[in-house]
Amino acid sequence: MLCGLFSVSAANAAKTLEDVKENGHLQCGVTTGLPGFSQPDDKGNWTGIDVDTCRAVAAAIFGDAQAVEFTPLTAKERFTALQSGEIDMLSRNTTWTLTRDASLGLNFAGTNYYDGQGFLINKDIGVDDANQLDGATICIQSGTTTELNLSDYFRSEGMEYQAIVFDTSEQTVQGFSAGRCDVLTSDRSQLAALRSKLSDPDSAKILPNTISKEPLGPVVRQGDDQWFNIVKWVLSVQINAEELGITSDNADDMLKSDNPGIQRLLGTDGDMGEKLGLPDDFGYQAIKLVGNYGEMYDRNVGPDTPLGLDRGLNALWTDGGVLYAPPVR
Repeated sequence: MLCGLFSVSAANAAKTLEDVKENGHLQCGVTTGLPGFSQPDDKGNWTGIDVDTCRAVAAAIFGDAQAVEFTPLTAKERFTALQSGEIDMLSRNTTWTLTRDASLGLNFAGTNYYDGQGFLINKDIGVDDANQLDGATICIQSGTTTELNLSDYFRSEGMEYQAIVFDTSEQTVQGFSAGRCDVLTSDRSQLAALRSKLSDPDSAKILPNTISKEPLGPVVRQGDDQWFNIVKWVLSVQINAEELGITSDNADDMLKSDNPGIQRLLGTDGDMGEKLGLPDDFGYQAIKLVGNYGEMYDRNVGPDTPLGLDRGLNALWTDGGVLYAPPVR
């Protein structure tokens, strides 16, 4: 079955940009609803850091950040939807791993959030560290890297656990809230999002332990280097823009800059867009209409949002984080 999907993928992938332009919009796969990453409101308006990643690509192509439609997908559905051509790109808090990169006919186009797996517990169980979870009942979402990470961690610590598996993150938090498990495990950012959904968020806490590396980012089909480069470089432009001090508010003023790096990024000098098959001002459009990486982070998951996440690893490399993008030159 997968071989058939790969052949369809190869046939569709080589003309993704052409198809996107013909359709008049980008089709982007996101979660079924995760605060801070991809969540629709009651009017169907999507917000989140993964949503903004999609909107930036749409802005770069069309000069219109709204020229994107969202396909909500479960963890089990996400890769098949991309392989089959149902979506043009996947931006769904998805971990970059060797197996996914090398055996599913997919390419990861970068990292838009560096994360790690942790544990959310009910404070009443009186646990302060993950090494105290021997015998715990743990809610977990199927089709994710968290299942294998959990097994690896408990085996290495000589502990046992009972897994209760759900299809969606919404179901896992409902199971945890209903007392079906002592612990909910997922990426730490997702735990913060799910904790915010509890009727009493203060009744639960995230343990200090981080048991894995989870670089999350957008994904495309293999077989179309142009499209791979477009998604990769739009994200890189957002990261570089923050480093250069370019924001959605000052992008117009920055068009007058005599800084060569700013000129190349915004398209006032050189042919960077042409090399990708895009307008030379693709970087300006992405930043003006969506913002740089820091703006995207702060409005969706930052300290002043319900998730309240500090930048941490997701700070620029110049500010003590690991965020580092190749130069636009």
